[in-house]
Amino acid sequence: MQTLLAPGTEPSAHREPPRPSDADVDRRIDAACAQACRAIAPAWPLDRAIAVNPHWERIGSSVRRVAARLAVLGDIRVFPPRERLREAWASGRISAADLDAALARHPDARAAGLDAAQAVAALDRAPGLPRLPLLIDVLDDDPQGRRRLSWRQAVTHQVSQVCAAYFDRHQADWQPERPGGLYAFWRDTLTHDHGIGALMGLPELARGLAALPATRVQAERWVLRRLGLAEKAWADYLEAVLLTVNGWASWCAYLAWEARLAGRDDEHLRDLLAIRLAWGAILLECRDDRAAQRAFVALQVEWEGAPGRLQQAEDALRVDEVWQLAYEAGYQRDLARRLRAVAPAPVEPVSAAGIEVQAAFCIDVRSERLRRAVESVWPAVQTIGFAGFFGLPVAYTPLATEARRPQLPGLLAPVLDVSERVAATAADFGPAGDTLQAPARRARLGRFAAAGRWGAGTVWPNAAFSSVEAVGLGYLGRLAQWLRPPAAARRPLDGAGHAPRYRPLCRPVLAGLDLGAKVELGARVLHTMGLDRGLAPLVLLVGHGSQSANNAQAAALDCGACCGQTGEVNARVLARLLNEPAVCAGLRARGIAMPADMAFVAALHNTTTDEIEGLDLDLLDAAARARWARLQAVFVQAGDQVRRERAAALGLDARRPHAALLEQLRRRANDGAQTRPEWGLAGNAAFLIAPRSRSRGAALDGRVFLHDYDPAHDADGSVLELLMTAPMLVTHWINWQYHASTCDPQRLGSGNKLLHNVVGGRIGVFEGNGGDLRIGLARQSLHDGSRWRHEPLRLTVVIDAPAAAIERVIAGHAAVHRLVHHDWLHLWRFADDGGFERYVRGCWSMVAD
Repeated sequence: MQTLLAPGTEPSAHREPPRPSDADVDRRIDAACAQACRAIAPAWPLDRAIAVNPHWERIGSSVRRVAARLAVLGDIRVFPPRERLREAWASGRISAADLDAALARHPDARAAGLDAAQAVAALDRAPGLPRLPLLIDVLDDDPQGRRRLSWRQAVTHQVSQVCAAYFDRHQADWQPERPGGLYAFWRDTLTHDHGIGALMGLPELARGLAALPATRVQAERWVLRRLGLAEKAWADYLEAVLLTVNGWASWCAYLAWEARLAGRDDEHLRDLLAIRLAWGAILLECRDDRAAQRAFVALQVEWEGAPGRLQQAEDALRVDEVWQLAYEAGYQRDLARRLRAVAPAPVEPVSAAGIEVQAAFCIDVRSERLRRAVESVWPAVQTIGFAGFFGLPVAYTPLATEARRPQLPGLLAPVLDVSERVAATAADFGPAGDTLQAPARRARLGRFAAAGRWGAGTVWPNAAFSSVEAVGLGYLGRLAQWLRPPAAARRPLDGAGHAPRYRPLCRPVLAGLDLGAKVELGARVLHTMGLDRGLAPLVLLVGHGSQSANNAQAAALDCGACCGQTGEVNARVLARLLNEPAVCAGLRARGIAMPADMAFVAALHNTTTDEIEGLDLDLLDAAARARWARLQAVFVQAGDQVRRERAAALGLDARRPHAALLEQLRRRANDGAQTRPEWGLAGNAAFLIAPRSRSRGAALDGRVFLHDYDPAHDADGSVLELLMTAPMLVTHWINWQYHASTCDPQRLGSGNKLLHNVVGGRIGVFEGNGGDLRIGLARQSLHDGSRWRHEPLRLTVVIDAPAAAIERVIAGHAAVHRLVHHDWLHLWRFADDGGFERYVRGCWSMVAD
């Protein structure tokens, strides 16, 4: 039966779809901008530098899909360069067995017809992954920069300089006004910049600037409406725009990250996106109509084919993913062999095992060598691996400052505060010590002012010599000491800046907790560390920090778990908390056995020289100091053993006498010209969550994070859940920062350390005097001048826990699920038969010998 239509209507097959309203289009533009901004991972400032996976916000997709997107949208490389893989294949580092194993394990390599011969042949070819153009690229009539800077380079430089001025709060003596936010600041700066037009070969640039929208929101809508791209391409195009200023985008993402932790919003990243978008439209106004029309057509044609190009890139990178697996297979086979060689000892009570000292070290890979050395020198020392912030969610404010410095992983927000107090005795932590605080504060402020005169001489080019007359001859002495460093100088502790008489008395103090809260905090930390089942007479809490001079990225060598700080503050605070008699009594009342004469001692491991320094020893009783004194010979011998292991990688002679080798390392630590004071976490490749008995005695070459965990004392799996959702994510971030900085040092590394210029006092570095803000690691942290010191391997996590307990954590936490199921790390467990099982796409399978 024919359906009757109302007069003036037509069948739906011929009806034009309703056009979206302006408000609806605006909402879609806003959503696309927000989606693009969510793809950018944060980069922490220099003084709080922590390792970050630059692909963190993309882990909802597989590694290969992310690699394809970044190649096409930003010309960024995710997998190891093929020339690097070819060297590994030619040298035997990747064996034929490794390649065969990778092909067998790859989910679709065989289905795609990829075999070993084809994989090897691919090493001699470039992958061929052309980047999609932006409007600025198709408008540029000299993209190769033969007559001038390419517009992409010029715009990146201009935006970067504006950001450096806007975000600087610490370096420049003259600060600009910043009303209205980043976009308004940029717009005002650009309209008064009379040189940028000449730099870009655009004498009529003022005409384009006249069309510039007044607000960020207007700019987003103006540009996207003019581009004429299909809506499905908006978010990808906007992400590609942000990748042209990825360094500054990462800084803005950090500001947004910190704002979210504090319950606030931050719009700087959206402002940056609007700025970079608006530049394209400005240049469009400067071209004649025919050139603009050709540019529009070229851009739309290229982006219409974006889905197909992304898929082609993903297919082309299949062989690179196979080689990544083969690269990892060789290391994993060696790791499994070393761990299998260790016969797990039965877990015994501490007293029965004859343990006299327990030493808790950070899980940092640099602790692995020292733990192994200490245990070999004196078996009565039980070492423990634990995250270096020691479970304290604190922020630290030094005396006479207003700084509030986080001392915990960047994933978390501090909830407790630590202040600083001058105390000569335990009684001075109370009212009796109040009279010491004011003179110590005045003395420190005076020393800060004096230090400022020295610092001012190092801020500007040539200032180091031109200011000698103003500062005095003492400047020359300090400069000579900096260039010809003494061997005796040690890294300053957090009391630096105090007058000598106050420095040893400066103590961090946990504020705002009553006795019940202190007992609860102490019990929770001891349980997570596995120390609530038996304590030795002496327990060391060993934080760590690096030592270097003239190093803008020094904090990156300190403790990542302490937000780029040393572990000193956390170790001292926890030691004092657990030594308080009232807290000890409360812990005993909760069933935690604590010997009557036991003591907790804070210490710091200097990872540049491998020395251990005790902290607050003057507050200990005679028995504890005697036990500490007995350990000194152990530390001397263990430190010497580790220094000899590390010597070759530093270009030093491991056969030199003990004192001479230590002197060399101390000089490196104080040498202002030393670009490689230590290798940091280069080489990191695995994370072990297991009892120490699973690895004790195994030489793991400083490549493995070690966190103690005993499944027998974690019936509800709560500790395992904590470890897989906090330390495992931190180690993954570290692993991928090194991976990314090695695979694409130009876009995801910070370049040549010799050319670094600090931006904004603490924000980051330029390589040279401009370009984008650099993120990631310097080349000198990865390469020794002859070869790469870091192998870009994804982290292999090995857990001693039941399969069901591990699966519950994966199912209950989205981030963990994404990391595991999208191949951002490898997950193994110790099998019941002494071997290992691998978790792949929801199933466990045995790891072949």
